[in-house]
Amino acid sequence: MPDDAAEQSEIPDAAASRALRAQLLATEHWSLLASRGTTQSEVLTRISMFLTLVSAGLVSLALVGQASDFSEAFGVFAIAVLGVVALVGVLTQVRVLNVAMEDLMYVLAMNRLRAAYVDLDPGIADTLMASTRDDYAGVRQTYYFLTPRRGQSQFVGSSMLFIIAVNSAMIGLLIGAIVNALGAVTWLVVLIGAVIGAAFGVFSVWRGQRRFLGFWKQYRPLNPSPTTPDPAAPPPPPQ
Repeated sequence: MPDDAAEQSEIPDAAASRALRAQLLATEHWSLLASRGTTQSEVLTRISMFLTLVSAGLVSLALVGQASDFSEAFGVFAIAVLGVVALVGVLTQVRVLNVAMEDLMYVLAMNRLRAAYVDLDPGIADTLMASTRDDYAGVRQTYYFLTPRRGQSQFVGSSMLFIIAVNSAMIGLLIGAIVNALGAVTWLVVLIGAVIGAAFGVFSVWRGQRRFLGFWKQYRPLNPSPTTPDPAAPPPPPQ
């Protein structure tokens, strides 16, 4: 009889422990969601402010250019305005890249929490569309789980590539304005501005990819997928 009573007392204790664990996991999940939402909102606001500055700067250049008949003073004004816009753009780009890495952290953390949910109740595994794996394959599934692999449009349409494209154009214009102020011919101004702008864009993409791949080289997942693809490997050919 004492043994039966002890076993019966352990059942409520185990149930209470599982309920407490589920509550703690849910609290952490909501905290991550709130932090992720706040971060995304903050970076979108900064992008909007930057685009407003770009628009205002280009409009001011057009107005001053017409008023000054594109004199030497206009060249100085253009360099000053484009320099400020380019500086704010680079700072915005740095923040967008940081937020992208922070968002990766949030996704990995929530994938781990889903794995803990499945440990508590294995029956919910089939209802989860997002992944329970905290590795590269799990991140890809959580970010884009409609197909086995993310389409190239996800990268082309990303905020990071958008900011890089705008900054490349602004830096190209800035360099062109500087070269033009030095007295270069028009075709050389256009060529140097285009080359520098394109070089900045290529470097920015390379730098972002290097940081992303560098993270995966040193990261060790707790719940790896049975077969984890190499993020540096090329995507498989379409079926």
